[in-house]
Amino acid sequence: MATMTMIQALRSAMDVMLERDPNVIVYGQDVGYFGGVFRCTEGLQAKYGKSRVFDAPISEGGIVGSAIGMAAYGLRPVVEVQFADYFYPASDQIVSEAARLRYRSAADFTAPITIRMPCGGGIYGGQTHSQSPEALFTHVCGLRTVMPSNPYDAKGLLIAAIECDDPVIFLEPKRLYNGPFDGHHDRPVVPWSAHPASAVPEGHYTVPLDTATLVRPGADVTLLTYGTMVFVCEAAARESEIDAEIIDLRCLWPLDLAAIVASVKKTGRCVIVHEATRTSGFGAELAALVQEHCFYHLEAPIERVTGWDTPYPHAQEWAYFPGPARVAAALRRVMEP
Repeated sequence: MATMTMIQALRSAMDVMLERDPNVIVYGQDVGYFGGVFRCTEGLQAKYGKSRVFDAPISEGGIVGSAIGMAAYGLRPVVEVQFADYFYPASDQIVSEAARLRYRSAADFTAPITIRMPCGGGIYGGQTHSQSPEALFTHVCGLRTVMPSNPYDAKGLLIAAIECDDPVIFLEPKRLYNGPFDGHHDRPVVPWSAHPASAVPEGHYTVPLDTATLVRPGADVTLLTYGTMVFVCEAAARESEIDAEIIDLRCLWPLDLAAIVASVKKTGRCVIVHEATRTSGFGAELAALVQEHCFYHLEAPIERVTGWDTPYPHAQEWAYFPGPARVAAALRRVMEP
């Protein structure tokens, strides 16, 4: 089995689907000739031609709007918004058109589009290249929202997203493109080849779009997280020596509520971790769900570890980034008698 980075796994997913389904097309800013800013589409235009993999103008509203029209007539567009921070000009097309098309047409039309967006910080991108806007999408009925944390899931989830008849927001933590990152920015970079999740089948496979996965079993506390924070939570559990169970949500909506409830009922404690800003972040929804479904099993208040309620600072990257020390402190608080 091949060892892949997340970039290679995403490229492989698009390669598989372009070859498998002639209705699949890939386009966006710089994704054609240049192969994408992060090289996720490198070589695909040369292999499949300019009519199936091509560059688009710098118009996010135009990219998504045209994809909706194509999808309504039978194509399966996979479009890239170069950074998640730039989706806002396309928000009307995403919310008012793509998410509503199946409902407003009584299922006569669907919008089987996949919108890929690199997200998150940890790369010194500052306020306009580091945002994590996932909560904005989970609020919209009719959208699916996905954020993989490793190459195996990234490929399987992307193939499932392309095959899905619903619009899928596919968020890619760019700090994970070339290797897992545990939040210790002052340590050497770890390559994906050293991680078991880099073993990725070359052909077609899918990961269901409504499932979480157990990353680390534990008995004392449940860590609910996704994206880059999966590896930060692993580091925090090791360093705090607390027997934490880590659930990688990977699919934020629809949500695998059963996996969350089963884990929290087992451990009796819950810490929620995400990189996005705290207020109205997706962690607030998770906390509400845990309280509603697990109240009589909780031994301590639910803790949230998140980014701060500020724009992502360029000069203070690691003061904003929720690192393992902050997660470990939250684990210790919920374990206090």
